Amino acid sequence: MTPQERAERSAAAMWSKDVAAQAAGMELTRIAPGLAAMTMSVRDDMLNGHAICHGGYIFTLADTAFAYACNSHNNLVVAQENTITFLAPGKKGEMLTASAEEISLTGRSGVYDVLVTGEDGRKVALFRGLSRQIKGQHFEEEEA
Repeated sequence: MTPQERAERSAAAMWSKDVAAQAAGMELTRIAPGLAAMTMSVRDDMLNGHAICHGGYIFTLADTAFAYACNSHNNLVVAQENTITFLAPGKKGEMLTASAEEISLTGRSGVYDVLVTGEDGRKVALFRGLSRQIKGQHFEEEEA
């Protein structure tokens, strides 16, 4: 199995149970070893009191892209710590994109950066996620 096939199978296994991402209308648009991209359209029910996308939804989008990137190696991986910096508002009706990239993977610990952008390419948020591998796999596979 190639690393790309492993990433795709891992993502499919996760997506089949990812009720939160599906309910938010997210779509996985890219998956590769250590990489993932998710999109989400900002709906009316995602707006805060300033009529912009609530930061919790932006965080959830970034966290979901992070989850798919760090689980792309067919190991069960969870978040250990996450931080986000909001740079610009998400606008009603626009499509936000979160692009996650593996920065470091050493043993059971990983570091991932996620950039959330608006439709016009502006930077909406920067997210850093620290991951920790736990026991198990998304699908049965002999460990290398």
